Amino acid sequence: MKYFYLILVLIILSCKSDVKKKNQPPIALSENSKDELEIYDFDGFKKFLNKNDDKIYVINFWATWCAPCVKELPYFEKLNAIYENKNVEVVLVSLDFPHLYESKLKPYIKNKNLKSKVVALDDPDMNSWIPLVSQEWSGSIPATVIYNKDKKQFYEQSFTYAELEKEVNQFLKQ
Repeated sequence: MKYFYLILVLIILSCKSDVKKKNQPPIALSENSKDELEIYDFDGFKKFLNKNDDKIYVINFWATWCAPCVKELPYFEKLNAIYENKNVEVVLVSLDFPHLYESKLKPYIKNKNLKSKVVALDDPDMNSWIPLVSQEWSGSIPATVIYNKDKKQFYEQSFTYAELEKEVNQFLKQ
C-alpha cells in the first residue's frame, strides 16, 4: 500500500499544470525591434471579434504550416495597405503551435515584413472557442471573419485579392 501512495504522489507531481496566463507578455520579434508578438488565449483574444466602433475588421485565421493560408496572406497585406485610410483594419491571427513561434512564426513575420497586426492565439481548447468565432466553422484554415458594428460575415475559404476586396466593399457600402 505504501508503494501505491508513492506512485500516486509521483504522478501528481509530474503532471503539468493546464493553467494558462490569459494575456502572456509579448515576445519581441528581434532584440532591437519594438515589434512584438502578442499571444492570447481565447478569453484575451475575443476582444478582437467584438469591437463596436466605426471600423471594418478583417480577422484572418492562418498558420505558417498552412499552404493556402500563406498563399493568400499577400492579399490581406495589400488590402490592409490600400484600405487603411478607409477605416478597415486587418488582424492576422496565427494558429501556429507555440513551440514554433521562435523558429517559424516570428521569422516569417519579419522576413515577409508583415504590416498588418499579427497576434497568436494559443488556446488548445479549440472545441470550445471555434463555435464562438462562428457556428459555421469546422475548424479548418484559412478562415476569415469580416465585421463592423452592424454586420458580421464568416468565410471558411481561401481568397483571391479580388474576392477579398469584393467582400470588404460590401461592408463599405452600408
